[in-house]
Amino acid sequence: MFIVALTGGIGCGKSEATRVFAELGVPIVDLDVISHRLTNEDQAILRQIATQFGASFINADGTLNRNAMRKLVFSDPQARSQLNAILHPAIHREAIATLERHQNHPYAILAIPLLDKHSPYLSSINRILLIDCDEQTQIERVKARSQLSEEEIRRIIQAQSSQAARLEIADEVIENNGNLAELREKILAIHQKYINACIVSKTSS
Repeated sequence: MFIVALTGGIGCGKSEATRVFAELGVPIVDLDVISHRLTNEDQAILRQIATQFGASFINADGTLNRNAMRKLVFSDPQARSQLNAILHPAIHREAIATLERHQNHPYAILAIPLLDKHSPYLSSINRILLIDCDEQTQIERVKARSQLSEEEIRRIIQAQSSQAARLEIADEVIENNGNLAELREKILAIHQKYINACIVSKTSS
């Protein structure tokens, strides 16, 4: 199956891009969605988090205290590594299993917020599509949709892969400094490119 990894920094427009691909009928496997579900429902993972970080990081209803965890992991690299060690193996297993259920589609989108050249997903990916924008646009978009301060947003940006590192691994780049209509037009063009690539791949195999 042809798999396109869609990545980009916070506020660059990954969510909007995945919505457009979904409207076009492309299956979406989103690691953020999987992570959110696991930290709401998977009791084994929640117990590991409570053991590692303390009961204060679990809400009274048994779900993850996301605000507290976000503040911790974006200010403490060691805590971020500890959380990743708990979550990433389970997320990876579910993502690969979900992709395998979409074999009848020409291609699927694997939405990965923090893709880098050491990612375990690279062996499963055919193309990497980067949704990119300038840093000030990132900050303004995140401020508009959240209660985060500019300082908190900048810490998140600094904790993520740098723009240069993302550009280094990307096969295609969509510059998303404009509006949603412009983003949609760019995605329509790249969607056709991927469909054509799938046709060529199928006829040559």
